[in-house]
Amino acid sequence: MAARDPEATKARIFEAAVAEFARHGIAGARIDRIAGAAKANKQLIYAYFGNKAELFAIVLERKMLHLAEAVPIDPDDIESWVDRLMDYHAAHPELLRLLFWEGLEYGSTELPHESDRQEHYTRKVAAVQDGQDRGVITDAVPAPDLLFLLTALANWTAAVPQMRRILVGDGEPEQDRLRASVKEAARRLTAR
Repeated sequence: MAARDPEATKARIFEAAVAEFARHGIAGARIDRIAGAAKANKQLIYAYFGNKAELFAIVLERKMLHLAEAVPIDPDDIESWVDRLMDYHAAHPELLRLLFWEGLEYGSTELPHESDRQEHYTRKVAAVQDGQDRGVITDAVPAPDLLFLLTALANWTAAVPQMRRILVGDGEPEQDRLRASVKEAARRLTAR
């Protein structure tokens, strides 16, 4: 009989949950499909992660942490940060899908683990504020608003690929032009 490996099982459950939630959202996701894809018992999912809403919150929290570690905001080089953010979302489209599902399903009501998320963004806003305090980016727009605008600008191309294709085109020259335009808009938005 094979030895049990709880960490490997948790990792399989996590990856299966990412795919399931990105595809179906919270309400449409099914624990039995997650269990099947993870080759795990449904009871293990509940034991390791709690209920479906809690599993979704954990999935999104870990994905957001991965993004924060992979693409820290750099107020000294906003254009490079925008490039890295766009590249990240192109390689990991599930994160924006998870955020859209969260927005659709929770709306403006408080999120599970919201205080943790606020702490996460407080650090990002502090980085923007530091750039403003040092005079490398404008202080004409409050730091939280500026971060929100920059994130929206960089993320929208991956969030709505159908609109990008219709408005801009889907060829490599069009994609390169759009990326340059997003970076130029970010540069202008942050210019002193």
